Amino acid sequence: MSDLIAYCGLDCGDCKAYKATKAGDRISKEHLIENWADRRVENAPEDIECEGCKSSKISGYCQKLCLVRPCAMKRRVSTCAECEDYPCGKLKQYLSTDPVAAKNIDEIRKSLIILKK
Repeated sequence: MSDLIAYCGLDCGDCKAYKATKAGDRISKEHLIENWADRRVENAPEDIECEGCKSSKISGYCQKLCLVRPCAMKRRVSTCAECEDYPCGKLKQYLSTDPVAAKNIDEIRKSLIILKK
């Protein structure tokens, strides 16, 4: 499984913060700050440095607001699909805002079930 698939099923390779970090794109980072202004997590383009959910360098947005990542790390799962509490309230809350991640994590879960048979 790719390290760019986050615990929740988000494809970090499609994330604007990840893309802007990899490209060194200051203008895209400024746009993200404007979009995230109501959350007050990043104040400058330099604050947006993300190399994916499973890296040690994640955006302040995810550090401060994501409930799924710390839970998955504590449970030592590669994705939430492996968790015995799947799908939990934390995951459901996030997935309600990201149908692509929801589809990804459901497909991962189904593949795990098939492998167990």
